[in-house]
Amino acid sequence: MSEFSITVVIPTYNRNALIKRALDSVYAQTRAPDEVIVIDDGSNDDTEQMVKNSYPDAQYIYQTNQGVSKARNVGIERSTSNWICLLDSDDSWHEDKLEKQVAALTTEPDYRLCHTNETWYRHGVLLNQKKKHKKYGGNIFQHCLPLCAISPSSVIIQRSLFDEVGVFDESLPACEDYDMWLRICCRYPVLFLDEPLVNKYGGHADQLSQQYWGMDRFRIQALSNIIESNQLLEFDRAAAIDMLIRKIDIFLLGAEKHGNNEYSEAFTSMKARYA
Repeated sequence: MSEFSITVVIPTYNRNALIKRALDSVYAQTRAPDEVIVIDDGSNDDTEQMVKNSYPDAQYIYQTNQGVSKARNVGIERSTSNWICLLDSDDSWHEDKLEKQVAALTTEPDYRLCHTNETWYRHGVLLNQKKKHKKYGGNIFQHCLPLCAISPSSVIIQRSLFDEVGVFDESLPACEDYDMWLRICCRYPVLFLDEPLVNKYGGHADQLSQQYWGMDRFRIQALSNIIESNQLLEFDRAAAIDMLIRKIDIFLLGAEKHGNNEYSEAFTSMKARYA
């Protein structure tokens, strides 16, 4: 294995058309990855045939439908490189994304995660990002509390980091990336390239944000987990508790408005524990 080897892990589910764009962007890289793994999370379209025929160098792995976290974890487990890049099957990379990240990490070898800026499109139209979506480098744990502060498709992560913080939480059907960045960023600073090296496409019906109501319920669980982990410095723990209580209050108001009281008792009890 070379000193800086890279595996690209791409989970997919019934995205035969979209994954072509993702894979084309991987194989167009000016710094080629050492390994490409596609984890098919139970597709019933012709994803398998397309990948095997059009991208024979990619390792194709099929699993029954178990969610994006399980798919990513399988890819990480099967990888043979010392660095992991994640790429969602509906996103794509600029051709010099890997080259620039490797150069940055070579210059700054103490960092174990590097992420980049991104360009957003919705229904093919360029979308301006709001101030709350601004990305940062360094010790960004508190920037990770309101929303997901790192795009999975932008990261390159030292593989050994997963041995320390764990892999993606398979009990979370969504916001699993939010949970991961909390676990990493409470321990380590991250390197950020303020260049839009990823194209992120939204608006299609199979996005997780379109499939689940009240996404903050998953963030609430992730916040509770990190607070209980005993990994946080005191000021980070206080900030996490404050965000947890705010998210519970907002979630319960929305749930009451829509007549969904499934989480009311559990979240009210959780709030009382930390308030």
